[in-house]
Amino acid sequence: MDKLFGSNGIRGIVNKDLTPSFVLDISRAIGTYFGKNKKILISRDYRFGGEFLEKMAESGLLISGIEVFESDPVPIPALQFCIKTMQFDGGIMITASHNPYQFNGIKVIGQNGIELERKEEEKIEKIFYNKSFSNLNFNELKYNVKKQVNIISNYVNAVLSNINKQKIRSKRFKVLIDPINSVGAITSSLIARELNCKIYWTNKEPNPLFPERQPEPNPDTLTKTARIVKSLKVDLAIAHDADADRIIFIDNKGRIQFGDRSGTLIAKHLCKKLKNNLNNNKISKKVITAVSSSVLVEEFLNKLGIDVVWTKVGAPTVSHALLKQNGLCGFEDNGGFLFPMHQYVRDGGMTFALMLELLSDSNSTSSQLFDTLPKYYPIKTKIPITNNFDLNLIEAKIKKDFKSKIKKVIKIDGLKIIGDDFWFLIRKSGTESIIRIMAEAKDKNHVESIVKNLKQIISGS
Repeated sequence: MDKLFGSNGIRGIVNKDLTPSFVLDISRAIGTYFGKNKKILISRDYRFGGEFLEKMAESGLLISGIEVFESDPVPIPALQFCIKTMQFDGGIMITASHNPYQFNGIKVIGQNGIELERKEEEKIEKIFYNKSFSNLNFNELKYNVKKQVNIISNYVNAVLSNINKQKIRSKRFKVLIDPINSVGAITSSLIARELNCKIYWTNKEPNPLFPERQPEPNPDTLTKTARIVKSLKVDLAIAHDADADRIIFIDNKGRIQFGDRSGTLIAKHLCKKLKNNLNNNKISKKVITAVSSSVLVEEFLNKLGIDVVWTKVGAPTVSHALLKQNGLCGFEDNGGFLFPMHQYVRDGGMTFALMLELLSDSNSTSSQLFDTLPKYYPIKTKIPITNNFDLNLIEAKIKKDFKSKIKKVIKIDGLKIIGDDFWFLIRKSGTESIIRIMAEAKDKNHVESIVKNLKQIISGS
């Protein structure tokens, strides 16, 4: 049985992978999984084919006896918050998140607002392949699609309720928002406006071609946005992916900061903010992060008495681990941050507000804050996956090449090697046909040498 769900949902090209028959059948499988008369909320971003996929999914749900509610396009964190707080049984988001514009996809969300765990996705896959769909009589098909309103206002109000609004408003921060021509423009602008920020824009208007940059916010795609930061002299810039669960910060010097850096700083801020809850053991002093995050997370947070729990890569994995550990927060290097007092999912809008709160508390510039972290030189790259890719063989070659330099090996997801002043991770992507290589060292030449060596080992495997 082929795996349909990647590390976060189903992805593909509309009318090639995501054909009408496939989308109808997978939606019937989803509807069968949730069960007759359940309430499901559905939305989308502005990607190509979004409305077509949404309507096909609604058809599959309706024929399964589901009561379907549809929202206008919204960021996925707003949809998830609404599912959790407004008594829905689950939801579907039509999005391919950070993937290129050719792609779209389907994320399935549980009653708690979190994307389903892998074992639940397997149940849907089994229904799909066995075609064991709910078969209802004509008189049981009683629902029409209903419109759901107030999602945005409820979400934004909830975000603002979790921070010190007055203190942030008094600072009148200048912020640049880059929502990649998608739904993040809706909520991040409202949050910034409510917090008395002076707003500057780039890539604001909806456009499924994403003409100025790729949807994944990272140092390769945000060079133009970073130049705008320098020219405008803003305090902070933010960049989202297409469904706005991720957020990457650019400091006032125009330096693009990975999500594990911003996550580490916000985790420290939350220790102070939630001190009473930590002292009363209402939440544990644990931070959950994927193996793709830097070792600087442990180096910095362990000194504050915060334990770091490593997980497989993928937002649902981090979410469910955070829920089970009752942790302080969770994050990923890709810009996903989870604040459980709000919700147990990546939330770009909530993270934006927390960073502004941190800035207002610190009386430092954003660049000064990031400069407090241990200095590592990062390289993140990817290469096409080959038919002869063998991680066990690669591991043997790496152990031979690096020998005594290895302090720790983590094999939760791919292969992560940690040394005294470096680390690297090799893993197959869960959403693309590529091998990801992530490496950092305290010396720039060292990390460049490591990546060069790793590419030679992989290509020769």
